[in-house]
Amino acid sequence: MDFSEKLLTLRKARDLTQEELAEKLNVSRQSVSKWESGQAVPELDKIVALSTVFDVTTDYLLKSSEIDDLSVKTEMLEKQQQQMLLREQRQQKIRECILYGIVVYLILLAVCFVEHNFFWEWDIWSPSIFMAEFLTATAVVVFVCARTFRSEKQ
Repeated sequence: MDFSEKLLTLRKARDLTQEELAEKLNVSRQSVSKWESGQAVPELDKIVALSTVFDVTTDYLLKSSEIDDLSVKTEMLEKQQQQMLLREQRQQKIRECILYGIVVYLILLAVCFVEHNFFWEWDIWSPSIFMAEFLTATAVVVFVCARTFRSEKQ
């Protein structure tokens, strides 16, 4: 892997745009683009600055080494794996919220069925009573989902 490939790999591994990297180095985005495409090589002071930004040695940036290449690729894969794990955990919480919602609304339907069959003389099916029960069920769903996602941020 040559300098331009290492620079591109390191920048992407840190989730930096060319513009963000350029700002850190006080150069133009076009300079970073030329470095990454191999059209130009940065001056020595910029190479030192790059090693500081990416927390690598200047030797790593300038010399080709399979071990260094593997460590950068391993770091990138670990970061991608962590992002995939977080995404999967979030999707699992969304599925749980949907399931809680289904359960709560099924309980609401069961309560309405029991009310209608056992207390029919009270006119339980009036819209105001049904709406109150529906809003209560909705509040329960919102509360459970809010707690689920609040625990994610802590």
